[in-house]
Amino acid sequence: MKNILLLLTFILIVFSSCTNVSEDDLIIKTPQPVLTTYNDGVKTIIDNNCIACHANPPINGAPISLTTFSDVKNAVMNSNLIDRISRQAGESGAMPFGGPRLPQNLIDLIKKWEDDGLLEE
Repeated sequence: MKNILLLLTFILIVFSSCTNVSEDDLIIKTPQPVLTTYNDGVKTIIDNNCIACHANPPINGAPISLTTFSDVKNAVMNSNLIDRISRQAGESGAMPFGGPRLPQNLIDLIKKWEDDGLLEE
């Protein structure tokens, strides 16, 4: 008799702990893609690789400043920044000037930022 009571108690606990509080919990949701933003990725790349010349004011013959979100967004939209950083070192107009080409993963992050809408935050 004790065993039956223990078994019934166990079954009661197991079934009472399985509830359907929300149907949303049972629906498989597709994760939303993470958007790349200027502050969470691009700014660091620019600060580490471009600001030496593209300061405010620009130095070493650089034509534009890249010190703010607006500067960098404008450079992507109007000054072929992605094309320039995508060129092989030594090619005419390649950036960073006189240095090695940026690693492809950094170039891809800036391209993704453009594809995601050039968001600041």
